[in-house]
Parts: sequence; C-alpha cells; structure tokens
Amino acid sequence: MTSTTPQPAAPARSGAPAAVPGPARATALPALLARRAELTPDALAVVDGDTTLTYGRLVQAGRALAARLREHEVTPGDRVALLTTRSARTVVAQLALWLAGAVCVPLDPAQPRPRTEAMIVDAEVTLTVGDAKLLDAAALASPVLALPEEPLTDGGALDDSDPDGPAFIMFTSGSTGRPKGVVVPHGAIAELVTAPDYVTVTARDRVLFHSPMTFDASTFEVWVALANGAAVVVCTEQRPSLEDLARHVERHGVTVAFFTTALFHQLAARRSRVFAQLRSVVVGGEAMAAAPAREVLTAFPWLELVNGYGPTETTTFATAHRVTARDCDAPVPIGRPIAGATAHVLDAEGRPVAAGERGELWVGGSRLAHGYTGLPELTAERFVEHAATGRLYRTGDIVSLRPDGTLDFHGRNDDQVKVRGFRIEPAEVEHALRRQDDVVDAAVTVDRAGSAEARLVAFAVAAPAPAGGGAALRERLTAVLPAHLVPDAVTLVDQLPLTPTGKVDRRALADLAQAAGDGGSGTPATAMTPLEQAVAEVWSRSLGSEVTRADADFLALGGHSLLALAVTDDLREELGVELALADFFAAPTVAAQAALVERALLTAHHDLHPETPEHSDVH
Repeated sequence: MTSTTPQPAAPARSGAPAAVPGPARATALPALLARRAELTPDALAVVDGDTTLTYGRLVQAGRALAARLREHEVTPGDRVALLTTRSARTVVAQLALWLAGAVCVPLDPAQPRPRTEAMIVDAEVTLTVGDAKLLDAAALASPVLALPEEPLTDGGALDDSDPDGPAFIMFTSGSTGRPKGVVVPHGAIAELVTAPDYVTVTARDRVLFHSPMTFDASTFEVWVALANGAAVVVCTEQRPSLEDLARHVERHGVTVAFFTTALFHQLAARRSRVFAQLRSVVVGGEAMAAAPAREVLTAFPWLELVNGYGPTETTTFATAHRVTARDCDAPVPIGRPIAGATAHVLDAEGRPVAAGERGELWVGGSRLAHGYTGLPELTAERFVEHAATGRLYRTGDIVSLRPDGTLDFHGRNDDQVKVRGFRIEPAEVEHALRRQDDVVDAAVTVDRAGSAEARLVAFAVAAPAPAGGGAALRERLTAVLPAHLVPDAVTLVDQLPLTPTGKVDRRALADLAQAAGDGGSGTPATAMTPLEQAVAEVWSRSLGSEVTRADADFLALGGHSLLALAVTDDLREELGVELALADFFAAPTVAAQAALVERALLTAHHDLHPETPEHSDVH
C-alpha cells in the first residue's frame, strides 16, 4: 500500500499557485493490487452477478492472461484495445494488459464501427482483445484475440508496468471531427485512488461499477475499490434503469457509488431508495444543482455527498467538495484540489487574477495526463509549461476563488458543453452533419442547459431537403457517432443565425432550440385511449410540458435516455409494468408505448384466467 494521500491544500488567494500536497510514492496499479493480494488473498475483490473473485484469484487470473498475451507477442509499450461489456472479465483483462506492460485502450461495443476503427488507428493499436461475440460483430480489419470464457489459472509473476508509463488511452470528443485520445499514466490513477481523503473508502466497502468502460469514471469505480481492499460490484445490466440500480445496490450491499450529475439529479428528484443503502456518493460531470443536493441530504442525513470536478486530462477528478446543508443555499462549489493536483485561477495570459474574480482554471501537479496521442500541437496548446508553476493543463473552465480557498464553477470559455455527464465538442457533431451529402451547413447547441432536461440539438441547412427531414439526418448520425453525441433532435432551417461579425449566433440558436422543442405537428390531435392518456401523463411530468397527442414522439419532445429512466420508473410504479430501455426507444410514441404497456399487463396477469376444462363455468 502506498502512503496515505495528505489532506488537500487550498489554492492560494489572488490566483497564486495552490500548495502541492505531498504525492504518494509513484506506484503502478498492478503493484498496488499485488500488495493487497499478499495481505488479504481471500478477501472479496470482484462481484459479477453470482460470480466472485478474491484478491488472490484476481491477481492469479491477471497473471495467467498476461502470459497468454505475451504468447501472442504483446510486448511492453504496445497499445492494446479492449472490447468487452462491463464484467469481471473487464477487470481481469485490464490487469493482464498492464502486467504484460501494455497500454489499455477501452472501446465501446455500442459505438459505430467507423468510429471504433478511427480510434484504433489514432491510438496505434497493435491488437484488440475482447469478448468473442463482440469481436465477431465488430469485424475489425486489425488483429484480434478473444478472451477466455473462464479465468485462466497458470501464469508467471509478470509485472512490467512503469508508474510513469501510460495505463489508459481514454478518448473524448474532439473539435476537429475526430475523438482525441488522452494518455493517462499509472501513477496519476494510483495517486487518485490510494487512501483517498476526499471520499471514505475502506476494506469493508463495496463500490458500484456501472459506468461505461470508456468513461473515465469507471477508472475510479474499479480502482478506488481495489487500491483500498474493497470489493468491486459489477452492475450486470448494461443499460440499468433507476429500479435496476436500486435493486443491485440493495442485493449486493453497495456502500459507495459514483453518479453523473444528471443521473444524481434524477435519483434525487425521486428520493430513490438507492441512497438508503449507500454511505458515500461521488457526483461529477456537470454543475451540481443545490436543490437536489439539499433534498438528498435532508432525506438521507448520514450520506457523505461529494461534488467531484475534473477533465479526463487531469485523471478523473482534480478537485472535490464534501457537500453540506450550508452549501445548498447557493451554487454548489467544486472544492479544492485533491491527491497531488494543484489549482490556479489565471487570465488569458497566464497571470493570477484577484480573489473573487473570474479566470480560467489551470490544473497542475502530478496527476496530469501525458497529453493527446498523435496530436503534439494540441498537446502543446492545452498542456503548457508555465514559467512560475511548471506544467499546467488549461481546462477552459471559468472559476473563481472564495476567501477560504474553495473554487466556484462559472461555465466555459469556449463552445464545449456537457450533456448528461458526457463532454461534447459541438464541432465534432457539426462535422459529422456537414459530411452528409445533402447538408450545406450545420450548428449544434444545448437546449435547457444546466437542467435535468438538457438535450443536444442540431440545426442543418440542407439542399435538397432529405426525405424524412431532420429525423432522417439524425438516423444517419447514429451510424457514425456514439449515442451520447447523436443530437436529441435535428431541425432543418433555411439558414443559420449569424452575429454581425459573421459567426454562428449561439444565443439565437438557443431560442431556435426552445421553439423547436415547444412546437407541435400542425395536425389535429385525435382522442387518446385511457391507457394512452396514462402514458401521456407520465411523459408530461418528466418532459415538463403537457403531452396531448397519441402520435407524440418522445425524442422530438426533448426526451433523452435519462428522462427515459424516469418515465420507465413511473410506468413501473403507476401501471405495474417493467419496460426495458431498448423496448422504450423502439416504441417512441405515446400510442406505441401504450401498446407495450397493454401487452406487458396482459402477460403479467395471464394467470387470472388459467386454462380450464371446456365445460367449465369459469369465465
């Protein structure tokens, strides 16, 4: 076990460099796990449904798989992609790659093949390992290796991981139209997760692993548990509903969880019983609203609620703040630097701003990523050698410093946005739209930004207008963009609004988005059946506007995946039916969902009229 991370120091006033907490001794993640396995080999490490792995068994399986990788000519420094669903095998595979000295490049099985291929090329991947069925479906042109169905048992004590070497290449949205790969080192992750003082994690805890593997929060979920002797509890539902999360937490006694801000807001609005089981909750991805935080802390006063902040380039979290009732009378702060990070509030020229004044947040310290793979110019632009403070990452986020050294968040200094916890460069989505043959120009913005109803909306100038209109363009985007980058709505316009200087008028776009979201179909509404009316009432509450038509489309009205979680939860509570998210989006109108609900009710209550003899009096 590495030394305990010291208490984070507050940033100095007037934008001066924050005091640097003494970093933990540089350690690679496999070494952390090996030490834990030596101390407590029989302690529970991973729970995946009915499958469990002890620390000793996890290390043994990782070493055996690492030996298999070496047999397939994986050498130290190789970049190896990992294509799996979230499972215990994911954890074993990550460990094995590092034991073999490789860099792990997580891939999303749900993203379109062209994007996966581009990431493999940009990361200079030499081999892709993963689930056999996923590899077959992906049909990649580059070399692949299927993971064994069961953990291997025979292998040597390999460990070629360098604490200063890269552990992951995590891809984020890119303004050039291609995602950019962030190279994150072992030591930065180890320092984040070892004996953290920003959240309580002990060997008695169970930490929920439910984030996508390609989302850097998954790094925290898995390795904060394993670095501290706790157990990783894998959420076996790949797209869990709110009810699925609650059941999983209850079944496995989960005590620590991370939620994106948008998901936290949804759970808070419903006072989900998920909080009743948990002791510590870390929230991050967007600005936390004060009202949901107050509601959760009031209903569950024992809860340790942490507001975490940090781009992928600063290794998941750079600052954190334990939220109390006193914080809920104003915007919740993002706190102080943690675990070796430093925070500096500077102007555009890199000079400190006065206390209370707004400036850009530049993050330094030992937790910075190496940069962007294959993009030296962008790396030099964002990772700057500052004359007074050394290497800093320019976050692009606007903050101010309170007198006590706490940071407040005030938004961005560029077009980058956050929607449902995902970092999105609108330019990447615009680029994908402009590549369509019939699209002349495009612009993307966020409607209802900062709220639980926030959605990504696009406007396109098309000539000629495609058959099917904006919905057809949106469908095309699903073939080239991952789900979180596909706009919730695409609207055709004659021209984009421009400022007097000729740039796209983002403020006018927001007005267009609001108008598009509020508009109707222009055709008379027919009377709804009682079941359609019940579905429409559930929709209305989640969407924040009255739904009056059976042909109303959930996405066209501003719905998205998080609101769908709320709707399916309400349908379960009020109508007694369980709808999977896949079924929900396959039937996106009120009428179609009412038909789903009717079939589900009939299936659930088929036993009310069991088969009876032909001459029975039962009806």
